Amino acid sequence: MLVTESTKLADVIHHNYLLLPILNRFNIQLGFGNKTVKEICSEQGVHLQFFLEIVNSFLDNDYFPETELQSFPLKYIIDYIKRSHVFYVEFKVPQIEKLIAELLEKASVENRQSYKLIQNFFIEYKAELIEHIDKEEDNIHPYVLKLDEAIQNNKVDSELRALVKKESITLYADDHDNIEDKLFDLKNLMIKYLPPTEDYSLSNAILYELFRLERDLGDHSRIEEKVLIPKVEAIEKQILGA
Repeated sequence: MLVTESTKLADVIHHNYLLLPILNRFNIQLGFGNKTVKEICSEQGVHLQFFLEIVNSFLDNDYFPETELQSFPLKYIIDYIKRSHVFYVEFKVPQIEKLIAELLEKASVENRQSYKLIQNFFIEYKAELIEHIDKEEDNIHPYVLKLDEAIQNNKVDSELRALVKKESITLYADDHDNIEDKLFDLKNLMIKYLPPTEDYSLSNAILYELFRLERDLGDHSRIEEKVLIPKVEAIEKQILGA
């Protein structure tokens, strides 16, 4: 399904309900009736074309318009990334934590240690994820926006060039690998070694949410690695060549 400006947003959700968190990142709430994507974006003050590119790239892994996405202002990309971070830290991770705690609470004495191992593993993963997010929001995003502002206002000086040489965006390009690997390891641990439980629906729910988190983080990383980083690299080259 290719979403266009004339597509009814309700039809998009019926096609893939996993888009609901994506809508929230644009401050679009349920109750939009039969309105089209264009109508809703206009009402909510959302950039129509940016919304369409994000939604379509989420719906279809083979659809990823790098050039088009890189053409949007950096503030759009950074804002979307930050809203994704809020979703992970304030909703998705606590949701999984709660499910794991419930699993541990219901565990038999002989299986409690195994379930505790899973809980500890996820706690470690959460700490690494939050550290990664804090690094992006405290260091990378301010750096990116500073470069963008300098270019927009034609205020490139020797101090800014020195900053680019010291803090190049390429230093952060490989940061996602450990986060993704650890999440895969946790899923693998549950699939292969989780002891039997009477409440199998609970263990399935945990695994299902881990898969959803992995999918969302994968799309998130793709936007950062294929859109944000190349766009910033181009700005850095422009600054160093100025």
